[in-house]
Amino acid sequence: MHKLKPITPLGADAPRIDSIGGLTITENTDMALASVTARRGQLPALREALVLPLPEVGKSAGTSDFIAFWTGPEQWMISAAHDRHELLAAELKAMVGASASVVEQTDAWCRFDVSGPTLADLFERLSNIPVRRMAAGDVIRGTVEHLGAFLWRVAEDRMAVIAPRSSAASLHHALAAAARSIA
Repeated sequence: MHKLKPITPLGADAPRIDSIGGLTITENTDMALASVTARRGQLPALREALVLPLPEVGKSAGTSDFIAFWTGPEQWMISAAHDRHELLAAELKAMVGASASVVEQTDAWCRFDVSGPTLADLFERLSNIPVRRMAAGDVIRGTVEHLGAFLWRVAEDRMAVIAPRSSAASLHHALAAAARSIA
């Protein structure tokens, strides 16, 4: 029998937390993710079936259990606490039925939460995304260093960076190096 053991996107037993200067970079492994795409002509049915509002371009919206952010025309990424919604994709598919395609995404992505007073300075070194103009709830798909990622302004002093799991080590290195450059 196999003895499988879960690991974080950075390959450890527990999420990594780095404090560099006034910034904290936290590997966030507590979120389940699923993508939801409305099927042709089914957007009204999808909106009615879901228990959360679907945000417009560049925005996020949520309830106490679920948060969605826009990823493309009639497409959203939905996240929820992993410990309460481990089977998020199956839960969402049961809600939306034939109105949407739902795909499990939890292990396909990594997420780093970056917080601190010099947050904008850090991301200005890594990206051309206008982070200083982003308000809480804004989400922009762009590049961080050379990696495709979503930048999600969670709060005034906190940004979530969501990128493909295969780039976790490169993304973490870029975040840490930029943090050291402003520390």
